Amino acid sequence: MSIQNIMVIGAGQMGSGIAQVCAQAGYSVVLHDMQEEFVQKGIGIIQKNLNRSVEKGRLDESEKESILSRITASVSLENASNADLVIEAVVENMDVKTQLFKMLDQYAPAHTILASNTSSLPITEIAAATNRPEKVIGMHFMNPVPVMKLVEIIRGLQTADDVYETIESVSKKLQKVPVEVNDFPGFISNRILMPMINEAIFAVYEGVATPEAVDEIMKLGMNHPMGPLTLADFIGLDTCLYIMETLHEGFGDDKYRPCPLLRKYVKAGWLGKKSGRGFYNYGV
Repeated sequence: MSIQNIMVIGAGQMGSGIAQVCAQAGYSVVLHDMQEEFVQKGIGIIQKNLNRSVEKGRLDESEKESILSRITASVSLENASNADLVIEAVVENMDVKTQLFKMLDQYAPAHTILASNTSSLPITEIAAATNRPEKVIGMHFMNPVPVMKLVEIIRGLQTADDVYETIESVSKKLQKVPVEVNDFPGFISNRILMPMINEAIFAVYEGVATPEAVDEIMKLGMNHPMGPLTLADFIGLDTCLYIMETLHEGFGDDKYRPCPLLRKYVKAGWLGKKSGRGFYNYGV
């Protein structure tokens, strides 16, 4: 299956990163969001990343302009009519995703693969919203996308072998390392990472140690590049809570219950770096 034109839905941090690596790999990319200002903000993020690469000598000016020329802005889902592959990177909410995939199923040609960048939600359930479940697959990039090498490729119940092989090939062309995972809540990355973060929050909640102490122990004792509470702030505490709730509901096991302190911070609007306050104060 030949992939030439890729549409990325969602121009936030993840979506803009996905669009950037696709354009760098030579694909024609349509970057879509609900409003023009969102798309332009995403393209601005890409320009900033590419300018940094030029400054560091990784790209020259002509290469940067060539990459940018392969990215087109979109505010109409009808532009999916030209896509060979659509990669969805919208909010981590099942209702939003299933509604979007229903609409994409109508606009995209029959050959188009529909991929989701979901970090925890069932691909099988997303696929069931379409009339092409065999062409729906998970393509979970890591943040920041231009830097991180891993792509978790998640097969839904009906994902066809040739669709998996195509996405594996695309991932390699993006200079990523694809790893196959079956469709279970949280897949592998978040099934392991989020309970660790949640347990670190429990350690603070129970008064075992301060956030600074927990992070220092994990960095110096376990050789983690970033402590779990700093990482939680960067991911977003609301996202961490949502994934823990998905794991708790999906497995029905109380070992995945979200820490009450995590819930408290989210209710207070302390979402981490993006809100200026989480386990640390970012002075925004």
